[in-house]
Amino acid sequence: MNVTIYGSGYVGLVTGTCLAEVGNDVLCVDIDENKIKRLNNGEIPIFEPGLETLVQRNTEAGRLRFTTDAVQGVNHGLFQFIAVGTPPDEDGSADLQYVLAVATSIAENIQEYRVVVDKSTVPVGTADKVRQQMLQVMEKRGTNIEFDVVSNPEFLKEGAAIEDFMKPDRIVVGTDNPRTTELMRALYAPFNRNHDRMISMDIRSAELTKYAANAMLATKISFMNELSNLAERLGADIEHVRIGIGSDPRIGYHFIYPGCGYGGSCFPKDVQALERTAAEVGYDATLLNAVEAVNKKQKHILFEKINKHFSGQLKGKTFAVWGLSFKPNTDDMREAPSRTLLEALWEQGANVRAFDPEAMEETGRIYGNRNDLMLCQKPEDALDGADALVVVTEWNLFRSPDFDQIQTKLASPVIFDGRNIYDPEQLRSKGLTYYGIGRGES
Repeated sequence: MNVTIYGSGYVGLVTGTCLAEVGNDVLCVDIDENKIKRLNNGEIPIFEPGLETLVQRNTEAGRLRFTTDAVQGVNHGLFQFIAVGTPPDEDGSADLQYVLAVATSIAENIQEYRVVVDKSTVPVGTADKVRQQMLQVMEKRGTNIEFDVVSNPEFLKEGAAIEDFMKPDRIVVGTDNPRTTELMRALYAPFNRNHDRMISMDIRSAELTKYAANAMLATKISFMNELSNLAERLGADIEHVRIGIGSDPRIGYHFIYPGCGYGGSCFPKDVQALERTAAEVGYDATLLNAVEAVNKKQKHILFEKINKHFSGQLKGKTFAVWGLSFKPNTDDMREAPSRTLLEALWEQGANVRAFDPEAMEETGRIYGNRNDLMLCQKPEDALDGADALVVVTEWNLFRSPDFDQIQTKLASPVIFDGRNIYDPEQLRSKGLTYYGIGRGES
């Protein structure tokens, strides 16, 4: 099948590449000329395990192409996927200007029937806005060409997006007629062979499903972080509690790991957008408000522990920071807890020596050259001259370090573990002072 993808960012590039991998002819359209030039030169603008190999293979096979020509995009694909960004507006609502701009472009150039697919994470009612926008533009053109609008939200985890797309646990499709449902079923047939993973529903329910999924996962994280703060004050170990409640199959172990807050491009933005959607229909989403409030507070917890340990005397101190991306296996630093920590340390006059396996370039892009930031080539290099080690992201590389080396290199043998990846008793037996999340003070 011929497929056009508008937007070659995270969602668009993964979607287009995976659809090409099963034999479709995919054209990715983006207004960013530099990004398209890089993609045509074989450069991948994001880090995602396995993506570069798939892009290269399908580009060489001619099944995956990149262009800035929107007219070519409209003419190419029966399926017109909108996968552009929906950044939060000032009030927290999703900004739909890029989605509607694509809808306008499609309507200005459409010559025959097309299925317009909302792949971006968008508020409930967006498909109606896309349809209305296209009808208005086509009316001005004096044309009346048939099209359908579909909601097909993505459920891709950064760091495991290829696996998620190729072997999905569900394919949610929102349509308003049986014909479009069957067209979408045919497109997704290669990913649906083992058993039927496609869940068809009305469009508004599909739009809400995406927000509901992310809000539920964010709620679990904030709930555990709230419990971790309580456990610390009660002298309990939240990791023991986590195992105790996770063994209940009604709860499970997924997304109940306490830490220094969630980040990324999805959870913070989607919780805020759902709060805003609730407000627009006159509903006070008390729980959603609390989820966001707990997370904002949790992002400061590492700094608070550091500041307390050093009695507020942070000026001139140096901190080794391991982990800058918001989670492992990505270079994404959007809303990352590391940013909250770095900026709080700098505000107090402290210096940072940081390492991350993938997010170093992104850190440099965000913060530029600073005298109080040293980006190190190896994790052990970050320890040189540091007064303490702070673990912010739970990369596998950090899980089993040489603690004797850490103790030797640090000016003071203290570790702040923002992801509870170390055994407190093991570290204390080695003479290291340890602070975790919800595990009591050292």
